[in-house]
Amino acid sequence: MGIFDQFMITDQVIVITGAAGLIGRRHTEAVLEGGGIPVLLDLFEEPLAACKKEFSEKYPSAKIETFVADITDRKCLEGIRDKLLATYGHIDGLINNAANNPKVEGGSKNLGAMRFHNLPLDIWEDDMRVGLTGAFLCCQVFGYEMEKQKKGVIINISSDYGVISPNQNIYKKEGVPEEEQTVKPVSYSVVKHGIMGLTKYLATYWAKSGVRVNTLCPASLSNGQNEEFVKKISELIPMGRMSRPDEYPATILYMLSSASSYMTGATVILDGGRTIW
Repeated sequence: MGIFDQFMITDQVIVITGAAGLIGRRHTEAVLEGGGIPVLLDLFEEPLAACKKEFSEKYPSAKIETFVADITDRKCLEGIRDKLLATYGHIDGLINNAANNPKVEGGSKNLGAMRFHNLPLDIWEDDMRVGLTGAFLCCQVFGYEMEKQKKGVIINISSDYGVISPNQNIYKKEGVPEEEQTVKPVSYSVVKHGIMGLTKYLATYWAKSGVRVNTLCPASLSNGQNEEFVKKISELIPMGRMSRPDEYPATILYMLSSASSYMTGATVILDGGRTIW
């Protein structure tokens, strides 16, 4: 097999959670470019259908599976697993991408004037439920099938905030009282650090079962943020800019494919150098 051939994942069934989001779409693109079969899981039907339509038009001969799914519901996940096994007979990969991400550009309910001392418990619990419990359940349900097959790949999506703490200064607004300033919540940091712990545990647990488990830390994804925010965060990045969505698929494909066959328990950081400063 040639070097470039190792990047192909032809007919491999890859489950992607949170697939209808911005970076979830890039994971889908990576799977399709490698010849794989993406299985798109998302909580919301409309964006999921739009995602399938977009990629079906771009890759007309590709197989694309979609499921409206609550990844915190084990029975829901088991139903999807059973359907995939009945159709294809195997599950080859899992990308744990779903999480509640408090974004500057989206008016997120969990990004606002909430200090550590007054972060609502329901937001904390929901962030943990989606970002950690959901990933845990997906690994149990889909990862166990890979263990039985003696082969498979899991990629857990963390963040630069799984390596460093949020710099709250980039969210600050001039002239706004401290208690009213926007804060990146503690729950996001805990989830993204925790997902790396899940990777390390499973990488050793399944090391001799043919299942590789790694973490990808995307960072500073450009998505229409306001000019002030872009300037502040770019000054913290050695490369001096935010990342483009198209800078992720090639790395995802490498991590899914046999090109990375000796990689497990690793943390791959795509952050323009931010975490080294």
